[in-house]
Amino acid sequence: MKLERKTRSKVEIPTASMPDIIFMLLIFFMVTTVMREYDGLDVLLPRAQEIQKLESKREITHVWARKDGVVSINDHVVPVKKMRQLFYAELVKKKGKMTVSLEADKDAPMKLISDIHTEMREVNALRLSYATLRKGGNNQ
Repeated sequence: MKLERKTRSKVEIPTASMPDIIFMLLIFFMVTTVMREYDGLDVLLPRAQEIQKLESKREITHVWARKDGVVSINDHVVPVKKMRQLFYAELVKKKGKMTVSLEADKDAPMKLISDIHTEMREVNALRLSYATLRKGGNNQ
């Protein structure tokens, strides 16, 4: 004859104190962690002297420069040699009131940026606005 137990013992891991342990570990690691400071070069960044609001957004020509040397003007990929013609056409179309908004990848070569400036200077497109990132990271 086989007898069965009426009460079974349950095997469980007690989790009631688990949040307390997790918060104690979190606070311990937050207090003991040392943040390493950046040991880079001290760079004096330029500050804007004045800010002007553009009268019309229709007069803006957008130029994007990527780090691999690809340049896009108003969503059209353009080689550096053809930029002068495109800038001149935009300048004529906008009756001389063209502002170029230049947005470059942070790793774009400075020679590319200099070439864009040279091509703008050749057609007398001298109004330039640099598009940058805000402190929060949103594109402006």
